[in-house]
Amino acid sequence: MANLPNLIPATLLKNLYRKSSHVALSCVLAALSLTITSTTAHAERLKDLATIQGVRTNQLIGYGLVVGLDGTGDQTVQTPFTVQSIISMMQQMGISLPTGTSLQLKNVAAVIVTSSLPAFAQPGQNLDVTVSSMGNAKSLRGGTLLMTPLKGADGQVYAMAQGSLVVGGVGASANGTQTQVNHLSVGRITAGATVERAVPSNISENGVFNLELKDSDFSTASLVVDTVNRKFGQNTASAQNGRVIQITPPNSYTRVAFLAALESLNVTPAASNAKVIVNARTGSVVMNQTVTLESCAVSHGNLTVTINTDPVISQPGALSSGQTVATARSEVNIDKEPGQVVKLDGGANLSDVVKALNAIGATPQDLLAILQAMKAAGSLRADLEVI
Repeated sequence: MANLPNLIPATLLKNLYRKSSHVALSCVLAALSLTITSTTAHAERLKDLATIQGVRTNQLIGYGLVVGLDGTGDQTVQTPFTVQSIISMMQQMGISLPTGTSLQLKNVAAVIVTSSLPAFAQPGQNLDVTVSSMGNAKSLRGGTLLMTPLKGADGQVYAMAQGSLVVGGVGASANGTQTQVNHLSVGRITAGATVERAVPSNISENGVFNLELKDSDFSTASLVVDTVNRKFGQNTASAQNGRVIQITPPNSYTRVAFLAALESLNVTPAASNAKVIVNARTGSVVMNQTVTLESCAVSHGNLTVTINTDPVISQPGALSSGQTVATARSEVNIDKEPGQVVKLDGGANLSDVVKALNAIGATPQDLLAILQAMKAAGSLRADLEVI
């Protein structure tokens, strides 16, 4: 792992201390926002690089009611679907309400229940569920989820959820003062759902399995094929494309034993594509070890606009019929730092690239624009992805 502070030139550090504390902090954040990936290649287990086709989780979703809240439930006037759900549930239980009855409840909340059905899940197995408010309930703390069917994408019910919620937050309010810690409208029930239906799984056809690489790469697929054939014999594995690898298990292994041995193989993946990931919201820049930089010149300058607004009260004279008028007086200041042209030498490894970018002394947001310009000029030898 490279030592980032050592990559910042001494002249840049001197300039940082001469400037104001705000500019210095921004420049330091720009330098520290570059996350470095280790350049050491190492072998990985095949189970970390690929998955077996057909072995997957399935998403489940359901709509239900949470009861027993301490006055923090949905406001039924603004969420009519909560009242409709209560009336429908009571009718299913044989309770009919008089026509025109208006329910004013504060201890009930309409919620969405979600969970994941793992591969090979069997009836009777327990699942964790997440319960999220879909109305205007203030808190789900202390509530109990009523029996809720969880359905898959095909509309079939695969699990039933019910139980007491655990909310990882707390809140209180009194006399217009309110405080809250963490989120109160989402809770979780550990082992709160029971599997009622198993998903048919047929991971092999005629004894043939398919491996799917998590990241499509022809070089890695070829390395996986060589490793599998070296372990289990020729023609055991063959690459169909850059992602799918067809596996024909030898007759000396049972299906489960072969898959266990296959997943435990160590494979050194090929070097990934050069890529720079830029987060426009936080100003973070992450690059992998294959990023290189061609020599280029960058001109950079900062422009700061400051607007100060002060209220001005105009009072009328004594015994006059005038009125008091409140106005505002604004002052606009524009500070522009002189730009300078910085020559960035080409770098063949990640440390050289980080050293060159730190020499610019830009803020995180400025660094995003500089990277885009360098990519357009052909100096940045990497794919630039903005998230």
